[in-house]
Amino acid sequence: MPRVRLEFPADAILHRHSLSVRITDMNYGRHLGHDALVSLLHEARTEALASRGLREWDLEGCPSVVADLAIQYQGEAAWPDALIVETAIPPVEGKALCVYHRVVREHDQRPVATARLNLVLLDPATGKPVPVPESVQEALSPAWPRPEGGA
Repeated sequence: MPRVRLEFPADAILHRHSLSVRITDMNYGRHLGHDALVSLLHEARTEALASRGLREWDLEGCPSVVADLAIQYQGEAAWPDALIVETAIPPVEGKALCVYHRVVREHDQRPVATARLNLVLLDPATGKPVPVPESVQEALSPAWPRPEGGA
């Protein structure tokens, strides 16, 4: 069976976010569940965008939606592990923001998962995809000033 293999673009890291595995994040296998991981990635992505003055639900007047998501699981995390989620966004190609997340356990730096997703911006009037505005691209540029908590 072919497995998803993702290359995390470490040179495009914009933000690092600390999270802890909550007891409600555990599944029957006694480790971090898939649904909980997706929620933690969403929180980290929201924080990464906010660190650049952006809001996922209003990028220059356009909401964004996740068009696709791929996750490569590399290890387990369990309650009460502290995690670091690194968020990287390479330069825009096409009409979507390609967002990568790398999740590691803080105490041993062991990888838990790498994820890649595409955020598509929608015209609020038509619901159709629109190009990523220049101002959003500039805010996500590595040269943009990084506030505390950023990469």
